[in-house]
Amino acid sequence: MKSTPFPQILAFVAVFALACAGTTGLTVWAADAKTAEKKSAATPKAKAGPKTPLRLQVDSRPINRDAADRVSYAAIIGKTAASVVYVHSSRTVPGRDLAPFFDDPMFRRFFEIPGAPGGSGREGGSGSRRGGRLPDQTQQGLGSGVVISADGYILTNNHVIEGADDVRVSIGESNKRYDAKVVGRDALADIAVLKIEATGLAPAVLGDSDQLMVGDVVLAIGNPFGVGQSVSRGIVSALSRGVGIGPFEDFIQTDAAINPGNSGGALLDTDGRVVGINTAILSRSGGFNGVGFAIPINLVRSIAEQIVNTGRVERGFLGVAPQDLTEELSAQFKAERGALITEVTEDSPAEKAGLKSGDVILKVNATEIRDARHLLLTISQIAPDSRVTIEYLRDGKRGHANATLTRRDDSALTRGNFTSPGKDEGVLNGVTVGDLTPQLRDQLGIAPRIKGALITDVDPDSPSGKQGLRVGDVILELDRREVTDAESAVKLSEEIEGPKVLVLIHRNGRNQFLTIDESKE
Repeated sequence: MKSTPFPQILAFVAVFALACAGTTGLTVWAADAKTAEKKSAATPKAKAGPKTPLRLQVDSRPINRDAADRVSYAAIIGKTAASVVYVHSSRTVPGRDLAPFFDDPMFRRFFEIPGAPGGSGREGGSGSRRGGRLPDQTQQGLGSGVVISADGYILTNNHVIEGADDVRVSIGESNKRYDAKVVGRDALADIAVLKIEATGLAPAVLGDSDQLMVGDVVLAIGNPFGVGQSVSRGIVSALSRGVGIGPFEDFIQTDAAINPGNSGGALLDTDGRVVGINTAILSRSGGFNGVGFAIPINLVRSIAEQIVNTGRVERGFLGVAPQDLTEELSAQFKAERGALITEVTEDSPAEKAGLKSGDVILKVNATEIRDARHLLLTISQIAPDSRVTIEYLRDGKRGHANATLTRRDDSALTRGNFTSPGKDEGVLNGVTVGDLTPQLRDQLGIAPRIKGALITDVDPDSPSGKQGLRVGDVILELDRREVTDAESAVKLSEEIEGPKVLVLIHRNGRNQFLTIDESKE
């Protein structure tokens, strides 16, 4: 590792932008071709819930897996079809600015562009723009929803109604559309609750998604492509999937066809009970390729009841930034499964309980933690102020800690994955570092509490470059030894024998461990 004075490296911001622009060609699509924004946990438009709690129809009887395969599902669909509705949304999109050429008065008049002198458009009218702008446009969206109460409460996805100026619901083949009020929404789990003024509706019966097993037959019902209510059949392909579109993911994967317009529709078991809310597909084209995802109804039910009954969604907060264990990290930390802590939030329940960066969380209460996503999901489903017991691994030894969870807020959300360090002599050859000056901290948005060495250059052909270190990463630790500045980073890199070095870096507001193996050229 080399040390260098600093100024020359502000161009790395552009490198970041280019690095983030690449994709593999595989895309997660929301099932109505919109994506959920990660905003606040619950954003109710109504000031308070109803005077009486939301009462749902729930059937938790076991799935009958010994029944012969059905020749027809007509009776089940006939019983449940009235519970699945169409959700229509619309929003106004401001007109785009025209290029200067199009702003020429003669050109605008000849082509009758609104706002042209003598043209057919009315200057200053509601449908036009002065100063070279196209008229505002109205975008239409279409999704599905599930009726959960006879008096008009309806479940759908947040991304179906996100940003909408107007939301309406139609039931069955009727032309009548009900104005819908957004009672509340949880963008983090992609759930929204609507309310229409209607009575005598047919609420769906909710099942128990915890009973699902891979191979169970399921039916997807919704309004794909706006063609009208449609049903598809498949099986549960996998459980507890995470695909990276939100912080709290526990998807049911299915090969029952899900397409744009199915978002917010029902995933049913063979008794017609709702076991999931159809949400997304994995596709290279935007069309269904056999990989669809639904939010388990047990998770949806908990969120819906909180939204309607209290007007907010409350999640537990522990205060750790977790990372998955790779093969190399498993060897370093002597753990096969669990969530590796990369950072502990100051004054958080985790810090008060004595948890530290480098600990591997193995259990929360009786739940064995599989990975970082599973830890976030598990903690989020525990109520604030609950006391939890955490089993962890530190330096190869098991320990236990007790923590009292607080309430999660927006600032507690995790943001993504990150990487680590580099070198010239000793370990991390090909990496150049410099000190964090106040000017650089301000330009790069690095908080004063972050101490370390800023990577100013990485040889892309070096093991460090190939294994993920980037310009702009801040090296915090080398082999669990603190780095305070460029000089200490260089000194430690020369002392560490290698060829492997465990590096803790800070990138984009998050910490992450990475193992750099210089024997892998």
